[in-house]
Amino acid sequence: MNRDPLAAYDIAPAAPSLPEVHRSVTVPSGAGFWRKLVAFSGPGFLIAVGYMDPGNWATDIAGGSEFEYRLIFVLLASNLMAILLQSLASRLGIITSRDLAQMCRESYSRRTSFSLWVFAEIAIAACDLAEVIGSAIALNLLFHIPLLVGVCLTALDVLAILYLQHRGFRLLEVVVVTLIATIGVCYLLEILMVHPSAAGIFQGFVPTPEILRNRDMLYIGVSMLGATVMPHNLYLHSSLVQTRAIERSPQGLRTAVRFNFLDLFLALNFAFLINAAILIMAAGTFFKHGMRQMAEIQQAYHTLSPLLGVPLASFLFALALLASGQNSTLTGTLAGQVVMEGFLNIRLAPWLRRLITRLLAIIPAVITVAFFGQGGTAKLLILSQVVLSLQLSFAVFPLVKFTCDRRKMGEFVNAPWLRVLSWTVAWLIAGLNAYLLILMV
Repeated sequence: MNRDPLAAYDIAPAAPSLPEVHRSVTVPSGAGFWRKLVAFSGPGFLIAVGYMDPGNWATDIAGGSEFEYRLIFVLLASNLMAILLQSLASRLGIITSRDLAQMCRESYSRRTSFSLWVFAEIAIAACDLAEVIGSAIALNLLFHIPLLVGVCLTALDVLAILYLQHRGFRLLEVVVVTLIATIGVCYLLEILMVHPSAAGIFQGFVPTPEILRNRDMLYIGVSMLGATVMPHNLYLHSSLVQTRAIERSPQGLRTAVRFNFLDLFLALNFAFLINAAILIMAAGTFFKHGMRQMAEIQQAYHTLSPLLGVPLASFLFALALLASGQNSTLTGTLAGQVVMEGFLNIRLAPWLRRLITRLLAIIPAVITVAFFGQGGTAKLLILSQVVLSLQLSFAVFPLVKFTCDRRKMGEFVNAPWLRVLSWTVAWLIAGLNAYLLILMV
C-alpha cells in the first residue's frame, strides 16, 4: 500500500513510535460500538490536554478581560482547525505506522529534517515554559510557595511521569481524564457563579473584522491559535494512535480511523468548552467590572472571589490551574520523546529526556521570575503561545503534504475536498502569522 521512502536517503527503518507502549492496548475483536469506542478512547483526551494548558488560560483571560466575548469565534475557529489537523495526524499514524517526526526524517533530506527538529524542540520548550509557570503559579496560590521555588519544584514531576509510564499506558490515560474532569467541574461551578450574558456569548461566535485592524486583538487572537493548535500535539497524536493493537487489514484500518476520530471529536470539543468557559468567566467578571487589562493569572485569582462574592471561586480557579499544569506536563513528556526519537532516531533514558526538556523551560522561567517578579509571568505566558503559533506551519505543511500523498497513504489518501480544506487551513495559519509579524515590526 505504501511506498517506502527509506531507500532514497539510505536511512535505516526507525523503531516503533513510543516502543515501550506500542500496540500495548488491546482492541476486542467482534465487540459492539460502545466497547470499541471505550477501547479506542484515550489518545484524543491526551491530546486535548494541550488545548487547555496554562498558556490557554493566559490568552483566554487576556482575551475575555480586554475584548469581552468578541474573541469566542477565534476559539471556535481554532478548535475546528485543531479537529481537522489532529484527524490528519491520527490518520497518518494509523495508516503508515509512523509518527509525523519519523515520516519527516524518512522523506526529507537530513538538513531539512534537522531544521524541522529544531523548530519542533522550540515549540516544545515554549509549551513546557507555559506549564512550568502555570504549575508554579498554582502552587503559589494554593500553598503560598514562592514562585521561584515552585518553578524549581516542577522539575520533580519527572518522577510521577516515570511511575505512571511504568504502571501501564491505560493508567496514564485514566489519570489524565480524571484531571480533565476536575478542570471541567471547577469551571462548570465558576460559570454558574458568573451569570454571563447569553446574548453577548452568541454575538461572540460571529467573526468581527476588527481583529484585522486592531493589533492588540490580533496579537491575542494569534496567541489563542498558538495555544489551541499546538505543533507538538500533531507529532504526539500520530504516535499515540499506534498504542492500539489494531488489525492491519483495510477494514481494521477504517475502523481505527473512524473510532479515533470520534475519540478526538469528543475530547477537543470538551476542551473548547473549557476554553470558552475561561474566556466567558473573564468577560463576565473582569471586563464587566472595568478591569480591562486582567492578563495575569494571579490577579484573576485574587479578584475573582471579591468580585463574585463567593469565597470558593478563587480556590476552584487555582485547583483547576494546578490540574491543567500537571496534565500538560504528562503529555509534554511524551511529545518530547516522540520528536527526538522520530527525527534523530536516537533513544535517551526517559528521565534524562524529560529533565533536559524541563530544564530548557525552567531557565527562562527562573530568569523572568527573579528579575521581573509576578508581573513578567503573564507576558511570558502569552509570548510563549505566540511562539507556538509561529512554529505551527513547520509541522502543518509536512502533515498535509504526507496525507495528500497516495504513495504513502494508499486508499486512505485525503479526498479532493479534504485536500482543498487542509491546504486552505495551512496557508491561513501561515498568513495570519506573517500578518502578525508585519504588524509587530
